[in-house]
Amino acid sequence: MARSQNKYADFEGLRERAVALRREGLSRRQIRDRLHVDNNDILNRLLEGQPPPEWTKRPNAKDDLRDRARELRLQGWTYDQIQVELGCSKSSISLWVRDLPKPERRAPSEQAKLAATKRWEHELAVRGVARKQTKAAARREIGELSTRDLFLTGVALYWAEGTKDKPYDRREKVIFVNSDPGVIQTYGAWLRLLGVAPDRIQYRVMIHITADVEAARRYWANLVGVDASAFQRTTIKKHNPKTVRKNVGEDYRGCLVVSVSQSADLYRQIEGWWTGLVVEAQRRTA
Repeated sequence: MARSQNKYADFEGLRERAVALRREGLSRRQIRDRLHVDNNDILNRLLEGQPPPEWTKRPNAKDDLRDRARELRLQGWTYDQIQVELGCSKSSISLWVRDLPKPERRAPSEQAKLAATKRWEHELAVRGVARKQTKAAARREIGELSTRDLFLTGVALYWAEGTKDKPYDRREKVIFVNSDPGVIQTYGAWLRLLGVAPDRIQYRVMIHITADVEAARRYWANLVGVDASAFQRTTIKKHNPKTVRKNVGEDYRGCLVVSVSQSADLYRQIEGWWTGLVVEAQRRTA
């Protein structure tokens, strides 16, 4: 016991050596071993006021959260709002921002609105994830299309979106109009399956007068794999001032009209195929 006390008799001298070693970049363990200081309380007193070297600091996984919490607090956010945004506990938030000024207290109605907005944003995010998961699972269910799968798909697609012959308006010609790129690509695959030669297919853009017509022509031409110069004259839709259009913006490219020349016989086949599908569907429900 006496030997242990004698070891620390020259405390100030020992402190000078400890401080010097700390400033050289030594860790607590290294200083303890170098000076043979086994008492943690004594070691704490020797190193009092001396910060640890950078290399001994462990990275904190919550550093980013802490910095973000401080940023939001400076913007006037409450603990509740920061908790919803970052998903961490109020006790941690309080510890991180306790030195920052408190935000001005808002009227209860405004606070309620902000809280409701954050809850709704969170709900939308959750719904968005669920929506993507459902779509991805449904996509996997389709698997690989057989030739017959594509054939029947094309028949139904044409009868839903293609022109049809009427007793009062004879239209025995295959003409298909749509604005969905995926639908156009599927229809093109169906025409190839039927053996329709590319030189029998004509393309024409149908678009509103306020849109970027040339950009739309280039887009559709690239999609179907032909030169835009081969397109027929664009059909321009004039603006009706009484109509509020929602199909605006950079993504609006109008519709693509796909026509097949000398297609009366093909049209009659399509109508027959469709009738056959209807008969079979009715038989299953009988």
